[in-house]
Amino acid sequence: MLSDVYFPRVNGVSTSIQTFRSDLMALGAKVTLLAPQYPQSPSQPDDADIVRIKSWAMPFDPEDRGMSWADANRWAATIRPEDVDVILVQTPFFAHYLGLRLARRLGVPVVETYHTYFEHYLHHYLPAVPASITKAIARRFTVSQCHQVQAVISPSPQMAEALRAYGVRTPIEVLPTGLPASCFAPGNGVRFREAQGIAPHRPMALFVGRVAHEKNIDFLIRMLPRLREKVPDVLLVIAGEGPAEAPLRKRVEEMGLSANVHFVGYLHRATTLLDCYRAADAFVFASRTETQGLVLLEALAQGTPVVSTAVMGTADVLRGVKGAVVVPEEIDAFAEGVASVLRDPERRAELSIHAREDAARWASKAMAERMLKIFERVVESDEPLTEVVTS
Repeated sequence: MLSDVYFPRVNGVSTSIQTFRSDLMALGAKVTLLAPQYPQSPSQPDDADIVRIKSWAMPFDPEDRGMSWADANRWAATIRPEDVDVILVQTPFFAHYLGLRLARRLGVPVVETYHTYFEHYLHHYLPAVPASITKAIARRFTVSQCHQVQAVISPSPQMAEALRAYGVRTPIEVLPTGLPASCFAPGNGVRFREAQGIAPHRPMALFVGRVAHEKNIDFLIRMLPRLREKVPDVLLVIAGEGPAEAPLRKRVEEMGLSANVHFVGYLHRATTLLDCYRAADAFVFASRTETQGLVLLEALAQGTPVVSTAVMGTADVLRGVKGAVVVPEEIDAFAEGVASVLRDPERRAELSIHAREDAARWASKAMAERMLKIFERVVESDEPLTEVVTS
């Protein structure tokens, strides 16, 4: 596995890599992961098959890293053809081109997971460029890269449909990231509320995720005054960090919502994050760009009712789910959806029971077994190897 991001960088890609890698190894596969070295140490020491490459901060996004091409190639030169059956690229930047180069030398196929809906992301980082141009750039870039690999993994049917609409002809396999057993371990909501100074019975709505513009957190904040009319003491907890945090904090202050919004930063996945999910009365989400929406599943696994729009990957996650309330991206409708959960303890309890049942359908081991089958098909295929890419 090759990736431009991994823990301690917290996001859905890191979570997906960790989940699949753990389950693949449990099924008997040997999985080596190459990822950037970060200034801060991971919360847990790496195992022997995680290779860290020296890296530098990206100027447009300090959270992300650019890996040293020289150091990565020195590592790649030590890899023997008999040691590798398939290369799985997790990100479309440095890792993609290193994967192509390594695959050509070893004579093995490349599979790439398309985690991110880039046409809705790029304009946030190139604000001076018209959105129509950034969208065209993202689509052309995506098609080009997908045609350089033997198979593409999409976390949702909606993302797969978007890729085919772009003109991608490479075989696309739909394979979402599953939930590991650790996600179902019950968190301690009382402990979280006490640690954060939140009253035991205060109505609490929760957002978990990267605090970035494409997550549409601004909509949740703009919706909050309407929700406050229905539930005056509501508290919106935002768990995560990212480039939109400063402008969102400013928006909260300007709107006079400081008493109703609480930023808590990144939380430890195995402890405080589970406590946070369990402490919430409702999980709220309105992102338009998710290729899956793992946080929805994590919330459901803790028995936290979800109130969300259903767009792209979230539509697949929420299809047929009984522990969620699906609402449109409209302030009145969204506020009413959240209020209907916060104001009604009996309904909330019923949704909570269904939420755990919904999450149980996404066990990660079954997803890893499907990934192994994809690898087997690609390895046995007669598809030509990728062309050498040097730039």
